[in-house]
Amino acid sequence: MVSRILSTLLLWSVVLTSLWYFGAHAAVVLLTVVAALTLHEFYGLVTKMGYRPFRWTALVFGVLITSAPYYLATYLPELDDAVGVIPALMVLATILFSVRALGERDATNRVESIGVTMLGLFFVPFLLQYLIRVLLLPPDDDTGLALCLWVVAVSKFCDVGALLTGLAIGRHKMAPIISPKKTWEGAIGGVLISVGVGAGIAAWLPDYLPEKLTPVIAAVIALPLALTTIVSDLIESALKRRADIKDTGKMIPGIGGAFDLTDSLILTAPLAYFILVFLV
Repeated sequence: MVSRILSTLLLWSVVLTSLWYFGAHAAVVLLTVVAALTLHEFYGLVTKMGYRPFRWTALVFGVLITSAPYYLATYLPELDDAVGVIPALMVLATILFSVRALGERDATNRVESIGVTMLGLFFVPFLLQYLIRVLLLPPDDDTGLALCLWVVAVSKFCDVGALLTGLAIGRHKMAPIISPKKTWEGAIGGVLISVGVGAGIAAWLPDYLPEKLTPVIAAVIALPLALTTIVSDLIESALKRRADIKDTGKMIPGIGGAFDLTDSLILTAPLAYFILVFLV
């Protein structure tokens, strides 16, 4: 627990310091790196399940898919509007991996290789790039950064709240086969803390967030985001259970790998974008 707390504090320090000095560019670089590491670990999981993804080529596509929304909106907005670069990258990846499967895989795993490779691209970089789209919603970078951090804080504090509440009063197992340590009491505590954090940040930093994101609205929005965070976390646990491993990596002491860091954001990021786009 001590190593987890220290790692969490260190990670937040690195993130906030990077954003303070380098702004939105730092956010895009950090998210792109973390998404690439998460995708790498995802392919490690499916490899342990017996599949053969096209890992390294997919990582290149993953970097492009994650970072493209920001750099296209900044430097080439006409191209993105005309072509739809993210869908184009997904189509190109599908074609490329189909060609490679015919030449590099035998009849027993061609379909599986294409399937798990494209699943990884969709599940990790495609869904995480919605965090960058959240950053781009407001008209200025500072508000966008604050809104993006608000989404991350709501998601991650649900994790923290669920862990602490579960340790304190957790009695009833929520998903014993998928994740034996998670309890219903922990989930409820995580959701309540997430809602409180969302409302608290909106009340504390109103000058940095969109005007319409009042504490009450923030609390209302935080509720479905927190519930989705729990589902997102359980999906990663199901993948680890299927691969028969405890952690996706040992990069972060007390936490695990990059996937253990981003698991709660993968499903939450697109939902947050689609809710906030109407607000902002």
